[in-house]
Amino acid sequence: MSRRVLILAIWCRVVLHVWGSLTAANGPGRCSIGVLEGRGFTAAGDIIIGGIFPVHYNKVFPDTPFTDLPKPIVCEKFSLRSYRWLQAMVFAIKEINENPFLLPNITLGFAIYDSCDVIPRGLEGTLWQLSGQDDVLPGYRCRPEPLAAVIGDAGSGVTLPVARMLGLYGYPQISYFSSVPLLSDRRQFPSFFRTIPSDEFQSRALARLVRYFGWSWVGILAAEDDYGQLGSQILREEIQGSGVCLAFSETVPVLYNLKKIMKIVQVVKSSTANVIIVFSFESYLIPVMAEMARQNVTGKVWIASEAWSTSPSLAQKDQLRTLGGTIGFAIRRGEIPGLKEHLLSVSPQWPLGKSANLNKSSDVISWNENSTTQQQKASSGDVLVKLFWEEVFKCKWPDLPDYMSSFFGPRLTCTQQESLASLDTAYSDVSNLRITYNVYNAVYAVANALHDLHSSKHVKGPFLNNECANIQNFEPWQLLNYMKKVHFINNAAESVFFDDNGNPPALYDILNWQETHTGEIRYVKVGSFNFSAAPGQDLLINENAIIWNGGQKQIPRSVCTESCPAGTRKATRRGQPVCCFDCIPCSEGAFTNESDSAECLYCPEGFWSNEKRDSCTPKLIEFLSFQEPLGAVLVSLSVVTSLMPISTLAIFLWHHRTPIVKANNRQLSYVLLCALAMCPLCSLIFIGRPSPTSCMLRQTAFGTVFALSVSCVLAKTIMVVIAFRASKPGSGLQKWVGSCLPNSIACGGTLFQIMICVTWLAASPPFPENNTKAHTSTVILECNEGSSLAFWCMLGYMGMLAFISFIVAFLARKLPDSFNEAKFITFSMVVFVSVWLSFIPAYISTKGKYMVAVEIFAILSSSAGLEVCIFYPKCYIILLRPEWNTREYLMGKKTITE
Repeated sequence: MSRRVLILAIWCRVVLHVWGSLTAANGPGRCSIGVLEGRGFTAAGDIIIGGIFPVHYNKVFPDTPFTDLPKPIVCEKFSLRSYRWLQAMVFAIKEINENPFLLPNITLGFAIYDSCDVIPRGLEGTLWQLSGQDDVLPGYRCRPEPLAAVIGDAGSGVTLPVARMLGLYGYPQISYFSSVPLLSDRRQFPSFFRTIPSDEFQSRALARLVRYFGWSWVGILAAEDDYGQLGSQILREEIQGSGVCLAFSETVPVLYNLKKIMKIVQVVKSSTANVIIVFSFESYLIPVMAEMARQNVTGKVWIASEAWSTSPSLAQKDQLRTLGGTIGFAIRRGEIPGLKEHLLSVSPQWPLGKSANLNKSSDVISWNENSTTQQQKASSGDVLVKLFWEEVFKCKWPDLPDYMSSFFGPRLTCTQQESLASLDTAYSDVSNLRITYNVYNAVYAVANALHDLHSSKHVKGPFLNNECANIQNFEPWQLLNYMKKVHFINNAAESVFFDDNGNPPALYDILNWQETHTGEIRYVKVGSFNFSAAPGQDLLINENAIIWNGGQKQIPRSVCTESCPAGTRKATRRGQPVCCFDCIPCSEGAFTNESDSAECLYCPEGFWSNEKRDSCTPKLIEFLSFQEPLGAVLVSLSVVTSLMPISTLAIFLWHHRTPIVKANNRQLSYVLLCALAMCPLCSLIFIGRPSPTSCMLRQTAFGTVFALSVSCVLAKTIMVVIAFRASKPGSGLQKWVGSCLPNSIACGGTLFQIMICVTWLAASPPFPENNTKAHTSTVILECNEGSSLAFWCMLGYMGMLAFISFIVAFLARKLPDSFNEAKFITFSMVVFVSVWLSFIPAYISTKGKYMVAVEIFAILSSSAGLEVCIFYPKCYIILLRPEWNTREYLMGKKTITE
């Protein structure tokens, strides 16, 4: 029920619209086509094929008050190309009628109408063809000959309402130039076919073309009709899904509007986009491009849709600076043998050409001669050819009114002596037949469908109750059944057929507008697009054959922002399309070796980005080696520092019988000197590439040897105190005098440190580690302490021994003696504690080999400090003051004076 209501509403709207146009032109009560300014003409035949062509393209819509009937639309400019299309239909019908194998004994006639590319005239022409007489009677067919199909119209805006009307009755319609995708909808347009691919295919092809040339910043101009808006909508979806951004999208006015045109020109001039895709018919685009040329808009790449890619009206010398280098999609080019001769034979005397023979049984040609315009009788076919004659030869027929001619000044009177062969016009140019070729194929498609209907040999018919159609009296929906299955080879040896949506195979030629040596524009084929080809082979382009605007051979760039080089990443700008971005250098440790990278990648562990941030290089390996100057210096200092206690030990051994060596536990002094000799040698383990063994020995050996040294110092300090206290009469400390106590203290203090180190090594031993975090561009080979707690416990214990020694020595510093060793031990502990207290912040604040160097320096300076403060005063006496090296002097019983 809802479908019927919808059909009724559409039909009422169409009838009221057309009825208003007809009554406005003819007055109430009559709608004779003959008085409608010669818009159509017919040729009789057994079967009629309708044709709708925009013979005129400039139209003026008169201002009409709402209370008055609409005034007729005035069509001003005559289109030579459209008239060639019309004659191509006549020529195809003539060929078919002369072909004894196609529709034998059947003569095709035609009913052709000039729509002027406006909806009311397209609809009234369709109704005229349906009714079959000058008086339009919607819903009635007064012509005895059946109407097979309608060829047309060109513009999608007119084709859509015509297709809705014909779809109600099931009349096949074949358009030669309407490419709007909506017409592929079989629910809305069940009887529509076309010989031009749908804009859906063209939009995809345009998007592929844009991606092929690497353009990411484009503008779109689209006519404000169905063709422009629907085609550009599909194009936007296609290109935006592939990373291409729109710089602007402007609407081309269908009716002349200077304000809109100036806005379009200003947008194009100010935009940084160098590529503009235009979806528009040439008639709408002419004033826009004229203004572009006037304002000297150059350097742009215009991408033309098939509607204007071969437009002779735009390919003029004055447009060369603007439109030169245009890349256009054009429907495939075809050859029509014999068409040129037919076109040149057309004249006011022979509107269908001199050799026209439309009747297979007779030479009778029936013309519609009921027309009366301004009291002058002329066949409507004569009127159209006379208008064509006026346009071509710039003359005027006296029997035509002024508003019928393209009169812009005084002209000579037309005669029938003019010769088309002497002119070079778009009408007679058959070197680039595209739309004309579509018209030719459309007529042949109808003829072949009629032939299939006529020659069907099925035992059972394809229709209800197994009926077969009668070629002399068939219903339109019966022919529609054969139209859907038509498949034939035309005279150019090309296959013609339609898919389920009424579309032909999607084939396009890619044209380039190039300047000839005469300063004119020619269309050079530089590629093709075949939608049915395999991916990657659908678009074929010969880049070397393209000449861009300004005569350039290099592909123009059209980007919002130039590509980000390797080593940088794209950062989109707030509020702008994704194609507009800033190039941000990759951060340290990150890289990208590709241009236009969205993000930077971090280098793998052990690698670092170079200065350009476009690759990763191995990080510098850092450790304190023996070969580098710092390592060599520390090795030398370690050896020298180790030789100092050894030389002191040699001196002591050589003078071991002297009183100063015997005083205060000679054996303990030997052990201390040996320990002080090993302390600098421990630092050698810190130098070189870390290994598992060296890492475990570094801190433990250093801690153990230093614990032995400090324990010996503590033992010596305690023995100094005991020795002086025990010398007093009645002292109970005499029993502690001897070697047992100091040896026990030295061994006990060292064993406790050994226990700490053994526990450390058992629980969490140190191990070599590659430190990649301390320095961004360097891998530090170091020893991980394993357990920081154990490390600081070891140092803390050593510090505790030193602190106790310092306290004891400090308390005994004023003991009476000519050689008070407690005073020197105090000095040594001050140096020792000062070194290690300063070591802690220095150690924490440094990394890598310098941290190792700090610890080595602390080891060397502390061990040297102990030796110098404790033993050098004794060496001074032994070597330089032997007279002091006596028992009396040491006991304070003898004074030495200088």
